[in-house]
Amino acid sequence: MKAVCYLETPVGKLGVAQEGAGITDVFFTQDAPPLGAKQGGTPLLDRAVQELREYFAGVRREFDLPLAPQGTAFQRAVWEALRAIPYGQTRSYAQIAAQIGRPTACRAVGGANHCNPIAIIIPCHRVVGASGALTGYAGGLDIKEYLLRLEGAL
Repeated sequence: MKAVCYLETPVGKLGVAQEGAGITDVFFTQDAPPLGAKQGGTPLLDRAVQELREYFAGVRREFDLPLAPQGTAFQRAVWEALRAIPYGQTRSYAQIAAQIGRPTACRAVGGANHCNPIAIIIPCHRVVGASGALTGYAGGLDIKEYLLRLEGAL
């Protein structure tokens, strides 16, 4: 069963969910919580909340949490590539597609990016259009812009 907790951040209230030994979700609270999640704290959720607070305070650049995102093999490959984007940098959908060995899969990369269940920690906000333009973000473009400015990427 998933446990979920919530925290207030500069971009609004976030939910963080855990199942087993890994974080499964970080979501904007306008989205529904994961199915079957029960509110409650755990040591791992407490650690995740602390790391997110440090990130928003500008003192954390990398997360050190066990993650357990649920998705297809392709989605998980994209999410791993996203985790390799350094703090303060961006990549295009085409660059991610090439990185995972699927250079013609730019749209599929966009789809996987959109389905990322662990916002911020798996930094899908660091993916931009080929021209460098900000493109869609589940939390909204204003939040994507805020996160990129926080990291110094804009």
